[in-house]
Amino acid sequence: MKEKAKRILEQIEDNLDYFRELGIEYIPGATSQSSGELSKEEILSSLEQEIKQCQKCPLAQLRKNAVPGEGHPSADLMFVGEGPGREEDLQGKPFVGRAGELLTKIIKAMKFTWESVYITNVIKCRPPENRNPRSSEIEVCKGYLFKQIELISPKVIVTLGNVPTRFFLNTNAGITSLRGRFHAYKSIRIMPTFHPSYLVRNEEDRSLKKMVWMDMQKVMAVLGKK
Repeated sequence: MKEKAKRILEQIEDNLDYFRELGIEYIPGATSQSSGELSKEEILSSLEQEIKQCQKCPLAQLRKNAVPGEGHPSADLMFVGEGPGREEDLQGKPFVGRAGELLTKIIKAMKFTWESVYITNVIKCRPPENRNPRSSEIEVCKGYLFKQIELISPKVIVTLGNVPTRFFLNTNAGITSLRGRFHAYKSIRIMPTFHPSYLVRNEEDRSLKKMVWMDMQKVMAVLGKK
């Protein structure tokens, strides 16, 4: 079943590339009800299965589970972290443990649910000892994130911490100087903010949570949740 899903996804990508080469961006008569056409949910599910089977870099040999991400296939809001941690690797789910609990509270306070947003990471396998992803690992894995973004087409991406922020904005600047204002990635608004695990590690510093909430209020305003 997994191999079948992978073959279907590859076939879809080949067909789309062919039409793009011809200069065709829209195929007349193609609807979600067309015979044999997969829904967005099915395509995203196939991509997630492909990620789970990925062997493109050495991290695949060290992981217990790849963590594709989860959430709504047409989410207006996407959260992107750096990579799975220990608990995520064990469970195959993004943002579990204390950082995940905090992110869940933030999402709820924003008047969203976990199921209405999409949550993922720049890389899909845990680096040893939770170190930052290497540039070579990001380079190999970034195609999956680009496919997720293209398919889901969010209006806003919240980047959690330095790694995803620098990835999208192509900068070496730190999160402290970049957070609090919108940046652009193609037609998508990017809002950098602190990673939930950073808040957990520095939970005595209440100013950090206040800054994150200020950032999220700006996202809420853009998405009509304020």
